[in-house]
Amino acid sequence: MDMDAPRGLLRAFEELDDPRIDRTKEHSLPDILGIAICGVICGADGWMQIEMFGQSKEKWFRSFLDLPSGIPSHDTFRRVFNMLDPGSFEKCFMAWIDDLAEASQGRLIAIDGKTIRRSLDVANGKAAVHMVSAWCNANKVVLGQLATEEKSNEITAIPKLLKLIDIGGAVVTIDAMGCQKEIAATIVDEDGDYVLQLKGNQGSLHDETVLLFDECLRDRRCFVYPFFEFPFLNHTLR
Repeated sequence: MDMDAPRGLLRAFEELDDPRIDRTKEHSLPDILGIAICGVICGADGWMQIEMFGQSKEKWFRSFLDLPSGIPSHDTFRRVFNMLDPGSFEKCFMAWIDDLAEASQGRLIAIDGKTIRRSLDVANGKAAVHMVSAWCNANKVVLGQLATEEKSNEITAIPKLLKLIDIGGAVVTIDAMGCQKEIAATIVDEDGDYVLQLKGNQGSLHDETVLLFDECLRDRRCFVYPFFEFPFLNHTLR
């Protein structure tokens, strides 16, 4: 972990390309990123609020940022972030988070998809934004998120999300949407364990699982072992 957190943040984004033309730069990219990220962490939810946050903390920001032209305007924040490559930004941001975060023992990571309220843009013909998130209960933090076009695309988004985060030694829980062979295989490949919700629409898999539990209920010796040690749980979908 980088003990100098502000400068550690700047180092994490050193490889991020600045898409602006040199002659139009009044503010450096590290200055813009540093203020924006700190602002969002502290609760700013818009470009105006990020600018106001920067102005209120300008003395502190000058302790590790250059700020040759002062605090950027909200228009500058908006324009620069609209130009950045989302994939490259995400890669740098995840690298920074991985450096800061310390994995907890016995982690439980819950994968779930939710549609963002008021994200439907009828005027511009854009559907509501549906996000798939990975929540770590022990750390009380969202480890990663991916946007999908609709709920049905969670099946393809979940494996991608799992590969973005560290699930080694963790137990990953997903609802019935994620009860898929590829998802289970991805979790095992990344050294994690899983608890997947199983519904009747899985046919023979559901019937076999019910049979296994019924047999265990009849055999009282099964209750000697913790639930997570049942040998069939991590092999049902293989």
